[in-house]
Amino acid sequence: MHDPATITEPGSDLFPADRLGRAREAAAAAGLDALLISPGADLRYLTGYDALPLERLTCLVVPAEGEPFLLVPALEQPAAQASPAGGLGLEITGWSETEDPYAVVAARLPSSLARVGVDNHMWAEKSLTFRDALPGARQELAGSVLNELRIRKTPQEIQALRLAGAAIDRVHSRMGEWLRAGRTEREVGRDIADAMIAEGHVRADFVIVGSGPNSASPHHELSDRVIRPGDPVVVDIGGTTRDGYCSDSTRVYTLGTPPEEFSRLHKVLLGAQIAQTDAVRPGITASDLDAIGRDLISDAGYGPYFIHRTGHGIGLETHEEPYIVAGSSLPLEPGMAFSVEPGIYLPGRYGARIEDIVICTEDGGERLNRTSRGLAVLPLLP
Repeated sequence: MHDPATITEPGSDLFPADRLGRAREAAAAAGLDALLISPGADLRYLTGYDALPLERLTCLVVPAEGEPFLLVPALEQPAAQASPAGGLGLEITGWSETEDPYAVVAARLPSSLARVGVDNHMWAEKSLTFRDALPGARQELAGSVLNELRIRKTPQEIQALRLAGAAIDRVHSRMGEWLRAGRTEREVGRDIADAMIAEGHVRADFVIVGSGPNSASPHHELSDRVIRPGDPVVVDIGGTTRDGYCSDSTRVYTLGTPPEEFSRLHKVLLGAQIAQTDAVRPGITASDLDAIGRDLISDAGYGPYFIHRTGHGIGLETHEEPYIVAGSSLPLEPGMAFSVEPGIYLPGRYGARIEDIVICTEDGGERLNRTSRGLAVLPLLP
C-alpha cells in the first residue's frame, strides 16, 4: 500500500500551487472542458497527494473554467488533508458511502461539457462510469496535456532525482556484500531490497538479478537459480524516495573471471553507452540519440541482440515521457530526465545492460549515476 507520509510535506517547492493553474490553462488551450485525475503520478504531480487506488472514487477535478476540487471517500479525507494537497488551498470534499460520487462530479460541471481529459491510468471501471455520468462529453486522454507539463523537470525536481540517483548508487557500491557464488538470485534480491530502504528509498519498486543465462532476459524475475563462479550478473534496481521521485540504475557484475566473449561484448556495450551519454544535448532527437549507440553495437555484430529502446523518462514514475526510441522526432530540451540503457542479449548464454539516468542541461547532459560503468569483477569468496 502507498504511504502518504512518504511524500514531501506541504509547502515544498516540489509541489507548487501554480501547477493546478497551469493544468487548467493547458486544458483550456487544448480545448478540454475539464480534467479528471485519479490516483497515480498525475495526481501526485498536481497536488502531492499519494492517494490509495481504491474501488471508491478519488478524483481531482480541474475545470477549464472555475476552481479545481478534490473529491475523496469520506474515510480518506483526513489523509488527503494531511498530504501536501491540504496545504494548497484546494477544496477537498468527502463523499459518503450512500452517495454517488460520479453524480457529485457531474453536478458540479457545466451541462455543456463537450470534451474531458481522463487520467491515462484511470481504471476502465471508473472511466466507463464517468462516460455514463457525463453523457454529452467525449473522453480523451489527459496525458496529452499533463505530459507536456511533467516532461521538463524543475530545478527542485532535478535535485530530487539527484538524491535518488545517489541513493541507488550507494546500493550498487555495496553489491559485493551480497552477490556471491552459491547464493540464489532470490536471496541476493532480498538483501538488495533491504539495502535500498536503508540507503534512502521508502520502497523498492523492482529488483532484477539476472545471472548466467538469465542475464539475457532484460526483465528477468528473481529465481532460485544458484549463482556460479564465472557468471555474468545483470543487476537492475530502482525505487521511490521520500520525495516521491524514482531511481533506476543497471550495472553488470561477474563472479570471478568472466567468459572472454562476454568481456568483448561488455566492452562494445560500454563504448556505446558512453557515446550516448556524452551526446546528450538540447536539440538532438530521441531517435538520433538511440541511433548513436545502436549503430556502434550493430557495427560490432551485435545489432540483432539490442532488442529494446535506449531509454525512458523518469520522475514521479520509473517510466514516463520522454522515450528514447528509434522513430521519435522529439528534440531533447533542458530539464528532460531519462535513462540511457543500451543492452546486448545472447539468448540462452548471457547478456548485459548499462543504465544511467541523465538530465538534459542547457549545454549538454548531466549523468546522475556515478558508480563505475565498467565490468565489475567480484572476488570468489570461500
